[in-house]
Amino acid sequence: MNYNAELVSLNELVPFPNHPYKVDVNEDLRNLQHSIEERGIDEPLIVRRVNEKLQIISGHRRFLASKLANLQIIPVRIVDLDDDQAAIILVDSNLHRRNVLHSELAFAYKMKYEALKHQGKISDDITSYQAGTKYKTDTAAYIAKQEGTSRMQIYRYIRLTNLNEGLLDYLDQGRIAFNPAVELSYLSKRQQDILLEAINDLDATPSFSQAQYLRQLAKEGKYTGDIVYDVLDELKPNQKEKLKIDMEDLKDYFDRGTTPNEMIKIIKESLSQYNSKQNSKKEENDLER
Repeated sequence: MNYNAELVSLNELVPFPNHPYKVDVNEDLRNLQHSIEERGIDEPLIVRRVNEKLQIISGHRRFLASKLANLQIIPVRIVDLDDDQAAIILVDSNLHRRNVLHSELAFAYKMKYEALKHQGKISDDITSYQAGTKYKTDTAAYIAKQEGTSRMQIYRYIRLTNLNEGLLDYLDQGRIAFNPAVELSYLSKRQQDILLEAINDLDATPSFSQAQYLRQLAKEGKYTGDIVYDVLDELKPNQKEKLKIDMEDLKDYFDRGTTPNEMIKIIKESLSQYNSKQNSKKEENDLER
């Protein structure tokens, strides 16, 4: 590989197709933009030549931040890689950054898994981990060893790529937990759409046991919209009924800058005082009788 950096026009660069990592204009990207504006790019992007363009393998965030910083040229290292090699390097270059989303890991592991399978090059020390393993070498185990996790966890992450966009978003937001999400990934696209509609209507997400039940219903051909609504409408174990109050409705009663937690504390104290006064009045009335 040729790692000699050179300067190229941003117009020559194109993103890697279907890469698994989200590149959003958020606070972190803005901070990177400001850093680039002040000091330039510390680490050149890794790219390869594809159809007279330079395809980005590593550095999509730096590329977008550079565009926002109105740079005209950018340092890159041009490497000679085939599709599988490029996919593996792209995945590995981002796996260990902070705050990687569940959905990003899912598509990253899938991309690396497929690239390694296509190459057919797995280290010799990775062999079959259980009776009946289809391949002489175990790609998921190879990735798991690199990531410090289990082969089953790699498979579970790859399962998540079967979720629709809405359920994946709820997973990334933490509204749906990882284990229920894996169970839901076995539902068909139509069944997932029905579930997503019910989640939005009821403002409720399935627990692990509920997700397992929905998966079993689908397997038995008993999955219907009415049943999904009934399942989600059940009170989960240890679930407490919650009173929802829009913070916008309370802003006139608090000083500007009061946080939601501070509001809750003040409300509890006020209710405690109110309750004490009500009890005092009740005692006075009882004495007068």
